[in-house]
Amino acid sequence: MIIGLLVLIMMGCGSSYKSSGSQVEETDLELSDTVRIKSDKIEYEIIIIDPGFNQWMRGRVRPRGYYTQQFLESRNIVYVTEWNNRVLDPVRFDPQLYELQIDYRAGIDYGYEVNYLLYYYFIYFQRTYNQRLAGWVPRI
Repeated sequence: MIIGLLVLIMMGCGSSYKSSGSQVEETDLELSDTVRIKSDKIEYEIIIIDPGFNQWMRGRVRPRGYYTQQFLESRNIVYVTEWNNRVLDPVRFDPQLYELQIDYRAGIDYGYEVNYLLYYYFIYFQRTYNQRLAGWVPRI
């Protein structure tokens, strides 16, 4: 049973790329539990598929701009690192929770929207599935 899926696909990334051309597909978010963020400029795509994530987002998160991009990036690096470690250790960590590695790198500007949604996915994931990806309690 697949509980959730978070995919970050990146090709041709470099530290000088900017993601100002990010687009979030919000069609039928009321009916769908899929969020897709993509940019043609740096060729990346995030797909978040998890039942209840969109509904959870609507009712609990801080507004865009509340956290700085630097704060979101610093938290995402910690969360992604731990996530990837757990993907590589399926004996200790449930492979149905940690299916795929996330290719997210420090020094690349993914833009505010990518960092915002990725951060809140990690918060949602930790609270929903009673996981801790860092030494602190995830805060909204």
